[in-house]
Amino acid sequence: MNLVHTPNANRLHIALFGKRNSGKSSLINALTGQDTALVSDTPGTTTDSVQKAMEIHGIGPCLFIDTPGFDDEGELGNRRIERTWKAVEKTDIALLLCAGGGSAEETGEPDFTEELHWLEQLKAKNIPTILLINKADIRKNTASLAIRIKETFGSQPIPVSAKEKTGVELIRQAILEKLPEDFDQQSITGSLVTEGDLVLLVMPQDIQAPKGRLILPQVQTMRELLDKKCLIMSCTTDKLQETLQALSRPPKLIITDSQVFKTVYEQKPEESRLTSFSVLFAGYKGDIRYYVKSASAIGSLTESSRVLIAEACTHAPLSEDIGRVKLPHLLRKRIGEKLSIDIVAGTDFPQDLTPYSLVIHCGACMFNRKYVLSRIERARLQNVPMTNYGVAIAFLNGILNQIEY
Repeated sequence: MNLVHTPNANRLHIALFGKRNSGKSSLINALTGQDTALVSDTPGTTTDSVQKAMEIHGIGPCLFIDTPGFDDEGELGNRRIERTWKAVEKTDIALLLCAGGGSAEETGEPDFTEELHWLEQLKAKNIPTILLINKADIRKNTASLAIRIKETFGSQPIPVSAKEKTGVELIRQAILEKLPEDFDQQSITGSLVTEGDLVLLVMPQDIQAPKGRLILPQVQTMRELLDKKCLIMSCTTDKLQETLQALSRPPKLIITDSQVFKTVYEQKPEESRLTSFSVLFAGYKGDIRYYVKSASAIGSLTESSRVLIAEACTHAPLSEDIGRVKLPHLLRKRIGEKLSIDIVAGTDFPQDLTPYSLVIHCGACMFNRKYVLSRIERARLQNVPMTNYGVAIAFLNGILNQIEY
């Protein structure tokens, strides 16, 4: 039997941070119960973030991330540290290994300067952090080190041994205590529907959804509607009228692909509310109100403006691609053919957004919410408006005020 596993984007992201050779890779192997990360006594063995998806009793689906050491050196080391910073943006909960300079020695005062710096950065991004002392099985100064860490950081560390697998249960309990309050409260459809409501899904099957497959937002939305005990009907755009005629009552809500917003809006019953998968995911993964507010920036664009379109997933450009073909076409049709549009995919998101008059992000079904919110915060701090595919398309079609979110 083939099981559909929880997408990584919907898992709690738990990242391990620490100096080189502090035992991060050994610890992640102990936490996951598998040889997830390569272990070596040579500092700098972990050259890129290593991820492992698993289920933890009481917590649910998790994604552990083993990061390169934040004390790396040289040109290659700086590139590794950049990867570690990228991991921070996705992190829901951080495990910070406190080694300190000379902490593996029996004598000498440990130096926690680098750990303190990273803890400050994690706190600035509101990331709950659990302090750990690894290699407790071979240290002779674990107790005194724990006292020093509590005095320095103001928080009691957990002594652990990846080799002996001691302290692992304490880490699990600490993670439970640090869980974000709203982690399990996020909903795709929110309060738009309740039990017994009839919901119609309009799902064009184009080149981006090959034969035999549905795209992830469609699958996740359908599953949530089933959990809410809604009544679900689905159709393709060309069968919309036939489907509406076959129903005994108008749908409470119609969820469509953003590309056919205008078509569906013109055919829907007056009493049926309308939204799109992309708009729903804008609220599920990001800040929908900020997206809606930012959409007004489209009205101020000129042919000398520069727009950034950001896709979460990386793929070869397709002839019907919404981000690379259809959305640019709609923008240039309204603004002018000389409008400058840059496109990035995956984690290739610029640190400096100031050259842009507007950022338009996809629904981000492949990213976790923490990562999307970090991008939104970057745009806010740089005073660059940022919106979403579905919201932008609704604005361009003149129906944004008629869309539910």
